[in-house]
Amino acid sequence: MTGMPYHAIAARNVFDGISVLNDHAVIVDGCHIVDVVPRASVPESMPVHALRGDAWLAPGFIDVQVNGGGDVLFNDTPTSAGILAIAAAHRRFGTTGLLPTLISDTPDKMRTAMAAAQSAASENPAVLGIHFEGPFLSPDKPGVHDQEMFRAPTPSDLELLTSWPSGNVLVTLAPERVPLDFIRELSLAGVRVSLGHSMATYEQTQEALAAGLTGFTHLYNAMRPLGSRDPGPIAAALEAPAAWFGMIVDGAHVTPEMLRLALRGAAHPMLVTDAMPPVGGTKQTFTLYGQEISVRDGRCMRADGTLAGAAIDMASSVRNAVRDLHLPLTSALCFASTEPAEFLGLGTVLGRLAPGFRADMVAFDAPDIRILDTWIAGVPAAAHTHVAADA
Repeated sequence: MTGMPYHAIAARNVFDGISVLNDHAVIVDGCHIVDVVPRASVPESMPVHALRGDAWLAPGFIDVQVNGGGDVLFNDTPTSAGILAIAAAHRRFGTTGLLPTLISDTPDKMRTAMAAAQSAASENPAVLGIHFEGPFLSPDKPGVHDQEMFRAPTPSDLELLTSWPSGNVLVTLAPERVPLDFIRELSLAGVRVSLGHSMATYEQTQEALAAGLTGFTHLYNAMRPLGSRDPGPIAAALEAPAAWFGMIVDGAHVTPEMLRLALRGAAHPMLVTDAMPPVGGTKQTFTLYGQEISVRDGRCMRADGTLAGAAIDMASSVRNAVRDLHLPLTSALCFASTEPAEFLGLGTVLGRLAPGFRADMVAFDAPDIRILDTWIAGVPAAAHTHVAADA
């Protein structure tokens, strides 16, 4: 993908990841940002795309937990075309970078998914890597995962998970179900390790953090609850200034009150969608592990009422964070871009509008966060051909 030659995008409100700059322009050359300057300082000869009214321009959203979108489930369509269809669906909601997420599955499916992610990333820079949510999870906190897929890691797993040095690989696991050396070796190889679907104690979580764990997948959900004499992983997470935790702000997974409590901790918050195929799609049902999942009252649920991912997008997540968590818009935007970029080790190239950063941007109207346009590596949405998944 090649970005456009020198041009500028101007807006009344430009949020660079730190400050709101009024009547500024982002100057782009190819895939990268050259400068951010007052609108009046843009050379008269330079083409300018001026956003109308009080529109905002901000770093593009980064979602590290995307199971599906556009009526495509990654587990069922572990192909490059499937990933590109999911990315296209989420781009409509401001997501310019994502990790397609494979829910616990077989070793063969994991290998196929890894190859698909590598292929998709070579075609579309929005594909930042891959997230394996499982299968090294606790049967006591399975959520909607198929417990028959749960297992202990093998040397082949370690080889697979560390086989993409240029990609961003994230693994969600239950630390009490794996050797500490497995976490340590993943971390040393550059793989991000996150706790999820776990009954780990506070002490076990502390040991995992010392071994290299830096993430907590959908905090509160599918993990040992916070107790007065049993603090568990939630307390450990909120005491860890070098860790990040994902928040699903859909009003179904966690109450706003509990998320506001988490925001008072030391860890870094990230907005995630945990999105399923209905996001950006046309169907309100899909199949997971052979069971029908339906969207009811905005929730993706199995017939027995178990939550199965989410039906929320990143634009709605930002809006809900402002409305329900009482956050300033700038904080919500950081949680949707700057923080996930830092979590993935991409904080010097993504999550900011600054010289040298990749030109991943989102334009929107506030306060409803209505997406007007997106740019990925300097290319606006209109220049992309949306790729449909293979049937």
